[in-house]
Amino acid sequence: MPKTDIEIAREANKKPIGEIGAKLGIDMADLVPYGHDKAKISAEFIAAQKDKPDGKLILVTAINPTPAGEGKTTTTVGLGDGLNAIGKKAAICIREASLGPCFGMKGGAAGGGYAQVVPMEDMNLHFTGDFHAITSAHNLLSAMIDNHIYWGNELEIDLRRITWKRVMDMNDRALRDIVTSLGGIPNGFPRQAGFDITVASEVMAILCLANDLEDLQERLGNIIIGYTRDRKAITCRDIKADGAMTVLLKDAMQPNLVQTLENNPAFVHGGPFANIAHGCNSVVATKTALKLADYVVTEAGFGADLGAEKFLNIKCRKAGIAPSAVVIVATIRAMKMNGGVLKQDLAEENVDAVKEGCANLGRHIENIKSFGVPAVVAINHFAGDTEAEIEACRAFVESQGSEAILCKHWADGSKGTEALAKRIVEIVDADTAQFSTLYGDDMPLFQKIETIAKRIYRADEVLADKKIRDQLKKWEEDGFGHLPVCMAKTQYSFSTDPNLRGAPTGHSVPVREVRLSAGAGFIVVVCGEIMTMPGLPRKPASETIMLNEDGLIEGLF
Repeated sequence: MPKTDIEIAREANKKPIGEIGAKLGIDMADLVPYGHDKAKISAEFIAAQKDKPDGKLILVTAINPTPAGEGKTTTTVGLGDGLNAIGKKAAICIREASLGPCFGMKGGAAGGGYAQVVPMEDMNLHFTGDFHAITSAHNLLSAMIDNHIYWGNELEIDLRRITWKRVMDMNDRALRDIVTSLGGIPNGFPRQAGFDITVASEVMAILCLANDLEDLQERLGNIIIGYTRDRKAITCRDIKADGAMTVLLKDAMQPNLVQTLENNPAFVHGGPFANIAHGCNSVVATKTALKLADYVVTEAGFGADLGAEKFLNIKCRKAGIAPSAVVIVATIRAMKMNGGVLKQDLAEENVDAVKEGCANLGRHIENIKSFGVPAVVAINHFAGDTEAEIEACRAFVESQGSEAILCKHWADGSKGTEALAKRIVEIVDADTAQFSTLYGDDMPLFQKIETIAKRIYRADEVLADKKIRDQLKKWEEDGFGHLPVCMAKTQYSFSTDPNLRGAPTGHSVPVREVRLSAGAGFIVVVCGEIMTMPGLPRKPASETIMLNEDGLIEGLF
């Protein structure tokens, strides 16, 4: 019987983190150790690398997720190991795991099989405390807003127009809409409020987009927390919280360095969700990795219609970086589900369903190419895949002007991605990418939303009432029209209907709400029924997470 992911992780032959840093030219003096197997990289070391040339950036994305599984992080790790195995100096950059999904329905987020990042259990729990620091900084601002109002409200904040919620790193639907300050005069003025999950916090987005501590404090100060009665914006800087928030985030700004099972360097930093935020690891981690490695493999969350679109339109725009190639991860099982096969029937060969389900993959290939970047498909192999099914997928991808490479990294580690690694090096070194964003800064905000809805989702129209359109125009008048848009929608479909698989056309994209993230530097567009505070499923993963009789964690992965 094959070993489980957690059994494989526990058998890892980890090297001291100083040895991992040395592979990238980082001295032990420039690391801030968190035990023996993880460390932060000092801000001083990062600043000293600014004049070095950049390596090549490779983005890993995927088809829309299905219950069958796709393995985007696993492929990111496998490709990084594969590049190192063929003699290249490579590093990977991924996001940190949120406690919400770990205890909800997703489980761990460190790869799988023999393509994992370790220490897996630490990464999926408290790690180096970055998420706790972000939660604390966010809620410090919340507390200072209510405190300012309690002590006279000198800024004349309109309690009805406070837009800043609180956050916590856990799924809890009961906190989506709440009333605060009940209990009489000593507790302040009652008002309607609510919670988002920490990964949806603008503070998380700011940390992941800031270049250094100075940039971080500037962006924090620009956060708009609400408005006066005459609609004047009130910022975090007005509340005088930006300095203390920066202090809380000082260590969290430093990227975390860990290792893969094959002892290759992995940067794990930041964690915005791609369905409700911009879905990429931090700019500072990616840019640092590019200074230290010749090839950097990073991932963007969920399907390419969300994570990759935001990576290319938001992160690349803000950070001044561009990928040389994109890997789109797909599985035969997911193709069959997109072709209408039920999960319980996935073990049966069904070539026709693979062919039918490939429409979803084809849409993603076409979308990625529209950014001017070459795309390769990685077929993440499962034991039950048949040769006929694999060949059907390969043939389809070839018909789309791309190529599909079978990868067995879950079972074989770097040996399973050698072919992919060699082909990616050929593509990257050929330097054929001509990257460009999908829209310019000067395009009106609503037109930016329409551009994504029509060109990426293939929708016929965007549905937004007059209130939303007027709000967008007001932000343009206030000087925010140049910002990119961050779409918040279901990850399961190109549409806003999570049950509509494949490659739907002719649908509409209803916009429920728009939010200005002036500090992060984008407009959040909330579509359909997507929630920025998830709820737990009927049977959450937390029901089976426990310590066994040996004191080891069970059920996390």
